[in-house]
This record gives sequence, structure tokens and C-alpha cells, in this order.
Amino acid sequence: MNFKNISVIHVRYFTPAENLPVGRLALMERKIFFEYHPEFLEKGLELSPFKLPLKPGLIPCKDLLFEGLFGVFNDSLPDGWGRLLLDRKLLKHGIMPGDLSPLDRLRYVGKSGMGALTYHPETEATHPIYLQDLDEIENEILQFQDNEDDQFVDDLLDLNSSSAGARPKIIVNLSKDSENPNTMTTENSDWIIKFRSSLDPKESGMIEYAYHLMAKAAHLDVPEARLFPSKKNVGYFGVKRFDRIGDKRLHMHTISGLLHSDHRIPSLDYNTIMKATLLLTKNVQDCEKQFKNSVFNILTHNRDDHAKNFSFLMDETGKWRVSPAYDLTFSRGPSGEHCTMILGEGKNPTLSHLLKLAEGGGLKKQRAQEIISEVQETVSKWPFFAKECGVSKSTSQRIQLSLEHVSKTFFV
Repeated sequence: MNFKNISVIHVRYFTPAENLPVGRLALMERKIFFEYHPEFLEKGLELSPFKLPLKPGLIPCKDLLFEGLFGVFNDSLPDGWGRLLLDRKLLKHGIMPGDLSPLDRLRYVGKSGMGALTYHPETEATHPIYLQDLDEIENEILQFQDNEDDQFVDDLLDLNSSSAGARPKIIVNLSKDSENPNTMTTENSDWIIKFRSSLDPKESGMIEYAYHLMAKAAHLDVPEARLFPSKKNVGYFGVKRFDRIGDKRLHMHTISGLLHSDHRIPSLDYNTIMKATLLLTKNVQDCEKQFKNSVFNILTHNRDDHAKNFSFLMDETGKWRVSPAYDLTFSRGPSGEHCTMILGEGKNPTLSHLLKLAEGGGLKKQRAQEIISEVQETVSKWPFFAKECGVSKSTSQRIQLSLEHVSKTFFV
């Protein structure tokens, strides 16, 4: 593996109609700078209006949070599982991961990242991998984790592409032309399929699918999802990518990258998210959508609500909207608290907290109460969703106890 450090990388904005040069990133004296291309400045598209506004000349990144990289580009980098795989491959070839700069890592991302941004020059792409057996992939993942067996690292890295998140996952395309609708290839990445880590419960996929169905029933905006067949369990949870619509790529920005907020530690309040949503989208309906997501996270004990689990999408005209909700599942959170606070409360948020949150986002009290009641009624049917998705009775009951505790403290 030949991997030389680079000091300049070019960024492009890819759509079916255009492939625009955005600008260039440069590493000079251990500091990262960005300069917009004149052609992109004329377009007037604000890719990251809070931290990287449109203006000519060299723009230094003054924050050190993402190793000195602007948040909009850090959103393209894999973290958790994806970063682990790349680091293992580098070590396998005698390259110390610490020797790579963020620009070197963006070169690996190339055209495979989430959203509409691409990076050049890129590391040479690998050949497409065709998959038939998800159980075999899970076995490779567990062997890689439990035994530190690097024989599968190349395959797993190719399958992961540049997706983010801590849990193992692969990015695949479902072949519509195949006689078997489950035949997959990595040529056109349309779906993300998740696997449990060695620390996750065996039913993690079924639990997340049950939460997905529950969110859908509560009228949250969620992407298409399904359980992919398995011989070992009910199935593997998969979700259709919402940053891809056919050949169209949508620019995607997490609240972490937008505000330069660390997703690894609790660093946000839902009130900040609501205010950022109103500033960015200038649409109360998007604030309502964000509020409904917040209510669902709180009432379903989803406490892994960190800064990378909230995103926005920008269309080709520069208009922003809240993305579909994702990573919705039961989580106990750090020390039993939400990663994102609710007006300063992380462990036992109440109805009063949520009503004040809605008010700050421009929602009327009556509408906020309607949303809370609708989500609460849906969450009360958790045992039905759990049973439908094959969650065991014992696991379902354990989650139910936590949901009941949330409900009791919520209406104090």
C-alpha cells in the first residue's frame, strides 16, 4: 500500500447536472486553510453557513476540534467502525495512523463519502464486491473484533465505504435487475445494513427495526427500512440512504459539523438544535419536525442522541431542510443520561421542559401538546412493535420497564 502524505486536496460538489469545483483545502505549518473556487462563489451556495461562509481568499480553520478541519468536511470522514478499519489496514502495511492528516483521510474518502462532496486526488478505488450471505459478513466482523484477526480487514473496509457511526455496517446496492431482489453489489451505494458489535445485544437489529416502525407510526419522517434475511436470527436492520435519490446526491451536514460540536461527549442542548434549525431552514415546519424527533427520543429512552445523529439536507438551490430521523433505538446513554440535554436536564426531562423547548422553536403550545400526545400514544404500543419484529419477550419487557419509568417522571 503506497500512501504518501499530501498538503493540498480539491473539493467538488457533485450533482447529476453539474460537477462543480468547490475549492481547495491546504495544510500549512500544521494549520488547515480553505479557499473557495471563484466559480463556486458565483453560485452562491452556502455549504456551511455558520463556520465556512462564502467569501474569497484563504480561510483558516480556527477550531482544533476536528484536528483543525472544518466541520463540513469532517462530516465526510468515517468515525468509529470505519476509522478503526482504515487504521487497522494502515498498520497492516506499516503505516502509523497518527501520521495521517485529515487531508490524507479525505483522500481515502474520495467519491465514496456521504452527501454530495467529493475529494481529489483520491486513493485508487477497489473492485466491486458481490455479496450473497450477510451471516458470513457478520462472522467476519465478530472474528475481526473478538480475535483481532486482520485477514478480513480489506473486505470489511471496502464494504464499509466511508460511512460513519460506531456500529459495524456495510453500504450496498440492491440489484433491481437480478432475479433475486436481495442480490447486492457495492457499485451503487443505496442501502446501509448494520451488524451488531461484540458488545451489542444479539437482538439489536430487531430492536432498531421495532423502533423504526414505532417512529413511522408516530408520523416521524424516517427513511425506508427493512430487515434483511438471516439464517441466525430474524434479520439484519437496513435503511435506505436519504442522501441519494437515484443518481442524485444531496449535500448533507450534521449538527456536529454545522456548529463544530463534539459528538463524542455531551456537548449540546436540544434548545440549541431548535434554534439552529430555525436559523438554517427559516421554516417553522422544520422546527416542528425537529421537535417531534426530540419528543420521540425522550419518550423512547433513545439517549444516544449525540451531535452526529441530527442532520440537514441542502437541495441544488441552496434550500435547507431537516433530514429524515435515523439511529433511533433504545439506548441507556452515558451514565443513564441523554447525550443532548433538554434545557439543561439530561436524565429526567419533563413535560415542562418540552413545552419550553417547543416555544423556543416557534411552535404553539397546543400543537406541541398534540405532538407529545401522538408520540406518547404510539410509544405505549411498544410490546406490539417488539413482537412484530421478533424481539424476545424478556428483552421487550426490560425495555418496557424503562419506557414506563420515563413516562412516570415525564408527567411529574
